[in-house]
Amino acid sequence: MATTDEDGDGPDDEFSPVVALDELEEAGRELASIDGTPLAIFHHEGEIRAVNNRCPHMGFPLVEGTVDDGILTCHWHHARFELSCGDTFDPWADDVQTYPVAVRDGTVYVNPKPTHELPPAEHWADRLETGLEENLRLVTAKSAIGLVDADVDYQEPVATTLAFGTQYRDSGWGPGLTILGCMANLIDDIDPDDRKRALYTGVRHVADDCAGEPPSFDQPAFDTTEVTFDRLKSWFRDCIEVRDADGAERCLRTAVAAGYSNAEVAELVVAGATDHPYLTTGHVLDFANKAFESLEHTGWDHADTTLASLVEPLVTASRSDEQSSWRQPVDLISLLEDAYGGSVTETSDLEELAAAGDDRSWSPPADLQETLLGDDPEAIVDALADAIRQGATPEHLAAEVAHAAATRVAQFGTANEFNDWNTVHHTFSYANAVYGFARRTDAIELYRGVFDGALSVYLDRFLNTPPAPIPTVGENDTGRDPDAVLDDLLETFDAEGEVDRAGRLVAEFFDCGGDAADLKRTLGHGLLREDAGFHTLQNVEAAFRQAELVESSSVPALVDDSEGGEDGDGDDDSDGDDEFVPGREQRRRVPLIATARYMAAHFPTRREAEQTFTIAARLNRGETIHEA
Repeated sequence: MATTDEDGDGPDDEFSPVVALDELEEAGRELASIDGTPLAIFHHEGEIRAVNNRCPHMGFPLVEGTVDDGILTCHWHHARFELSCGDTFDPWADDVQTYPVAVRDGTVYVNPKPTHELPPAEHWADRLETGLEENLRLVTAKSAIGLVDADVDYQEPVATTLAFGTQYRDSGWGPGLTILGCMANLIDDIDPDDRKRALYTGVRHVADDCAGEPPSFDQPAFDTTEVTFDRLKSWFRDCIEVRDADGAERCLRTAVAAGYSNAEVAELVVAGATDHPYLTTGHVLDFANKAFESLEHTGWDHADTTLASLVEPLVTASRSDEQSSWRQPVDLISLLEDAYGGSVTETSDLEELAAAGDDRSWSPPADLQETLLGDDPEAIVDALADAIRQGATPEHLAAEVAHAAATRVAQFGTANEFNDWNTVHHTFSYANAVYGFARRTDAIELYRGVFDGALSVYLDRFLNTPPAPIPTVGENDTGRDPDAVLDDLLETFDAEGEVDRAGRLVAEFFDCGGDAADLKRTLGHGLLREDAGFHTLQNVEAAFRQAELVESSSVPALVDDSEGGEDGDGDDDSDGDDEFVPGREQRRRVPLIATARYMAAHFPTRREAEQTFTIAARLNRGETIHEA
């Protein structure tokens, strides 16, 4: 790790005496400390060298290492360093800091605070790129911490990682980049220290995804940008239909190059992603939503490469209309074809329904959630079609389906097989993606996403048999301090099987006057200290987003500030069905109760990533790791 000071240069007051020259020549090495900086001083091949005594890998004292042929070797993990500049032969170890030395009147002097070649922000940005390229967890952890400590806006390392992940993964957008997008979305909801963990989580998962993968070689946009949007959209859909990745990429890049708006490009992607229902158990549309959300953090300048990475997942996706679960024992695909206009790729009937609903103001009927969570798929399709005819927008219906999907997670029966948590989760993350796109574009194809998500909710119905009870507002008002409730909630993640208790504690926290921001910070910390998997990270981020949308939304079902005592049109509900149209407060709680239960089902883990993060933080602070 080079510095700009040459040996012996610099003002005299920057150098401090450390050891007599003759003593160093006789011993070959000496340990010294200046203002808390531990130094290993070596006399080797007639030269005097000074390095930080802490090995950058795990902090082992380098003065106890071996020096031979200009190489300093740490005995703990055998990391090797070029002694004169501190650069490592082993990238996983990172470089060691060197210091300028001088000999004056038989005494060795060292400057413990040399001027570095790069300021901290640039240094850690360089180290981040190395960590990504070599898939080095300790280096990426140190970089994430160093960048945040250097007051670098999180958007910069997110942009660096986004560019790396899209360039060096030929199979396109995957879980790592999705996690990166999730972590960027969580930044404002978590504690400052946990922002470092979130950045590290996103970076390390992208590095893992790219390790061993061939790079992506871009297909260029067409030389002309005069192609109409409708024609580009048609070409793109046709290419996706026949699984032509190269052609689809050129169409997509051309749409970006031609300057079509974010909403128009989103429409193009949504059309390709919903021409067949529920692609790859919902992952494809979720990936696409996260790509657009990532661009909201990093800027539209990254759009062409970022969105091009979606093509491979689109053309290789599994299609639910080709799967027996969507055909037997009830032919759900036929229901969708009838609703769409004759095939799953059609929208003609949806367009007619939407035209009939123009200039109409829709409010959800009191029994809509009961229908969506029921066991009659034909009734579900009819209810959605009628809602469109009555003026419901894609955003209106996406909110309803997202709530139904969150309810499936909140009511997941723990007697089911463990892997079935993923089944209800996939529907929830898909519905969250549909809602995300519905706030970005009014593309008619989004109605297909709504129908597809609703029928996936239907397919998940047996996983709520029997349904776990969702606490209602006021049911768990114990009068306790909300902070004490949060402490208990964190403790549930330390033990297996605390699923139902975790959900009750979230309800108790709210009933005792707790603030949602405090709950999110606690859940965020509980998430980021664990080795949380892809789906868990997705689930928490989606739950936060859905709870936030409830608080800010003007969707008709969410404007009621009561606790379920009114129906969707704001009138008093006297038919006894008010529980199916929860007020804003109850609806806000459901996704947070759901994700607390999901977390409790998947925790605790070994917390290996947290151990690496802790080591990196201590090394960055200059602490001694190997001592108790």
